[in-house]
Amino acid sequence: MSKRFDIVGSLLRPEYLLRYKREIENRDDIKYPFYNDLLGYEEAEDRAIREIIKEQIDADIEVISDGEFSKSLWHLDFVWGLSGVRRYISKKGYIFRDHVHDGKTLPKDGAKGFETRRDVGIEVESPLSGKNHNHNRIYKKIKEYANGHKTKLCIPSPAHIYGEFLWSDVINYNKVYKDNEDFKKGLINAYKEFVDEFAEIGGTILQIDDCLWQVFAEDNKNSPFAGKNPADNLAIAREFVDLNNELIDYVKSKDIKAWAHNCRGNYQSRSMADGTYDSIADLFLSGQRYDRFYLEWDDERAGSLDGLNVFKNRNVEVVLGLLSSKTKTLDNETRVIDLLEKAINILPKENILLSHQCGFASCDNGNELNEIQQWEKIRQGQEIAKKVFGE
Repeated sequence: MSKRFDIVGSLLRPEYLLRYKREIENRDDIKYPFYNDLLGYEEAEDRAIREIIKEQIDADIEVISDGEFSKSLWHLDFVWGLSGVRRYISKKGYIFRDHVHDGKTLPKDGAKGFETRRDVGIEVESPLSGKNHNHNRIYKKIKEYANGHKTKLCIPSPAHIYGEFLWSDVINYNKVYKDNEDFKKGLINAYKEFVDEFAEIGGTILQIDDCLWQVFAEDNKNSPFAGKNPADNLAIAREFVDLNNELIDYVKSKDIKAWAHNCRGNYQSRSMADGTYDSIADLFLSGQRYDRFYLEWDDERAGSLDGLNVFKNRNVEVVLGLLSSKTKTLDNETRVIDLLEKAINILPKENILLSHQCGFASCDNGNELNEIQQWEKIRQGQEIAKKVFGE
């Protein structure tokens, strides 16, 4: 359909796979990747990955993933797969902003919101290692089943994982690492070990996902940094950028493309954060050395497209998430085309692509739409991209 349309990565899982995923969610007596504990799970996962790769190829998706079918949560499966980690069911999950009665309005500040699944507890019990990670075993399958098509693997950024360890009261490393600097060194070393093996098996594109940039946005009223010393906030933000750049540079040294996806949270069509790109562009967009940025502009929270100006003197691809993966209905085509045309006035047309703002199932329970609606929305995105880009 169009090479200028792309999907972020995750797609809705079939019911026969979700039966296993729901059991995983409610048990912490089993060990990732859970194949030895759940009879038939590995076979179901393999079947689902084969099927979703075929569907992507049939739908003319340019870059193929496993639809995130090998994951339960977009980021924690990667952590579960590191040596030295124990997962457990916490007393609480993450808190997202919930829908209210009309299905559109978000709760007022201070409202409890929507609680996610609770198998998010993590304890580091021994030094971290990224060797022999199940994600690389999965990538071998992706390459094989994609049969020559471009492929990518999605993992969380080290800055995101570091940030969760800093702020979460259900994640800790105190048994092993003496302080934050010591933990950062152990974490980035584990990432580099993972990248070494990804390169060895022929990996060419690593998509590094991150949901924490907006906590540093001055216009994000729900940020944990709101009202705190701006100089202290900036120092932590730079720490995040430096940590990601250390991984990006290492990935590129292996002749692997480093792509980034940023969003404000996506869980059963709920969101977590506000914050415009305008307020973080000079640091997180300009400062990070990715080859491609997937950014979201599906609603007013992202602000204007002015943040794109920081890319003017860089040869970088920008995938505009102007469409919504959270809704059941098709998007407003006029709005999307108008924003694409505005973006083309800022950046070279050949550096711009179109996508939805996030995947359709960042976590395995998925957003509030069905598979038919998902593929209809993907086809709409492809058709809009063809109208605008002509390819």
